[in-house]
Amino acid sequence: MTSLDRARELLREFPVVDGHNDLPWALREQVHYDLAARDIAVRQDAHLHTDLPRLREGGVGAQYWSVYVRSDLPDPVPATLEQIDCVRRLIDRHPRDLRAALTAADMEAARSEGRIASLMGAEGGHSIANSLGVLRGLYALGVRYMTLTHNDNVDWADSATDEPRAGGLTAFGREVVREMNRLGMLVDLSHVAPTTMRDALDTSTAPVIFSHSSSRAVCDHPRNIPDDVLERLPANGGVAMVTFVPKFVLQAAVDWTAAADDNLRAHGFHHLDGTAEAMKVHQAFEEGHPRPVATVATVADHLDHMREVAGVDHLGIGGDYDGTAFTPEGLADVSGYPNLLAELLERGWSRADLAKLTWQNAVRVLGAAEDVSRALQETSAPSHATLEALDG
Repeated sequence: MTSLDRARELLREFPVVDGHNDLPWALREQVHYDLAARDIAVRQDAHLHTDLPRLREGGVGAQYWSVYVRSDLPDPVPATLEQIDCVRRLIDRHPRDLRAALTAADMEAARSEGRIASLMGAEGGHSIANSLGVLRGLYALGVRYMTLTHNDNVDWADSATDEPRAGGLTAFGREVVREMNRLGMLVDLSHVAPTTMRDALDTSTAPVIFSHSSSRAVCDHPRNIPDDVLERLPANGGVAMVTFVPKFVLQAAVDWTAAADDNLRAHGFHHLDGTAEAMKVHQAFEEGHPRPVATVATVADHLDHMREVAGVDHLGIGGDYDGTAFTPEGLADVSGYPNLLAELLERGWSRADLAKLTWQNAVRVLGAAEDVSRALQETSAPSHATLEALDG
């Protein structure tokens, strides 16, 4: 039996829990939520990384669908509700394949039924508009994690990719974390600054997650996790879910992206400019400087290091499919997870190790957050704190 055969056999028993997939935003951008126009019951290779046939091929048993909205929207709450509605409609449209999941028990029930447990994660604290009431509303609608920031700071927390302002979490930011603990909503530390990671770990009484982040020691990108933070996961009980995005996992891709951005700025364009003129400049750069390519081995290198630092009980997978334009060779879409497991088997990872990586760790961490929530709700009421009162 080949390593790939062994990987697929394992996934039949312990399927992948993926921490982050941006399909709902891709459906908004591409077809304005017309689910018939991008029917994921059939392969959508030309348009998406994700559809049901390829989720099945990849051995995915649970998916956190990101209900991401851009942080520059003037009112992010209605757009977040639209994203939640999109996920609910997907589940309703495909009941034989998808099952709504709110708890660890729901995830196990979906696995026993052969369906894909469908959970939701809000990507960025801007989605609550500085309101703990909105946070509670998102939880009531099924959101089970919130990434404290996206690419930009929020008023109460610093992002990894913005200029520091709060120095980590403000007083209101710590109150957000405590209220998430009380609710049973996982605190997601992908995208946040290391200072925010450390403040959140100091504050949270429940396990945290990184829904789609890799190792900063292996690839020096601010979106990745420093070793001193990884070292704290065993005491916290949390899980770091390795991501596949080439510019986060391959140092050559980080350096190439920085050079490409500098080239755009040298020609008078913002590095995020998507106009035809800017794209011509970018394409000319790429023709002279071919884009570095990440591979399955690149991602496995991160997992090997993260295992050394945090331990196998604190690792998971968060591919970021449909949230990135480029993917590694061998991990082109959601059908590729067996290739990663095969690589890890060849590196000496055991079946028990891989069962933790794919299924058991992610289910455990949600169940642990539920346990903390039950204990806190016996002794504490919903917080009435406001940003103005604590940070004003």
